[in-house]
Amino acid sequence: MKKTLSLCAVAVSTLILTACASTPTETLAIQNANNQYEISGLGKTQVIAKNNAISAANKTCGKNATPVLVSEKTEYNGALKGVVDEKTGQMVTAAASVLGTVLGKGTGIEKDTDYQSLITFTCRAS
Repeated sequence: MKKTLSLCAVAVSTLILTACASTPTETLAIQNANNQYEISGLGKTQVIAKNNAISAANKTCGKNATPVLVSEKTEYNGALKGVVDEKTGQMVTAAASVLGTVLGKGTGIEKDTDYQSLITFTCRAS
């Protein structure tokens, strides 16, 4: 009984610590003086990063307003940034994934923070 209770306590502690260690995929909006907001989204791909930023913009504007895009910029922040260009980094990531599949091991080097999309927007009443 004590052994089972101890194992349960370890499992719960591990889950709590893992949840605390995860990287958020969207940030809080920063409001500029001209009623424009800036927000960023993170993701494994450009599309995911942009979708996360748009999702955060929708949350910022709320149910009674719609975000109107002013500008958008997405950049690669992958593990190989500064070592190789974005296309080469994608090829290395793909090769690592194929190698991991062949070997039966997870060797993926992509992260939820490989791309960052920064959007500037205003909220327009619906």
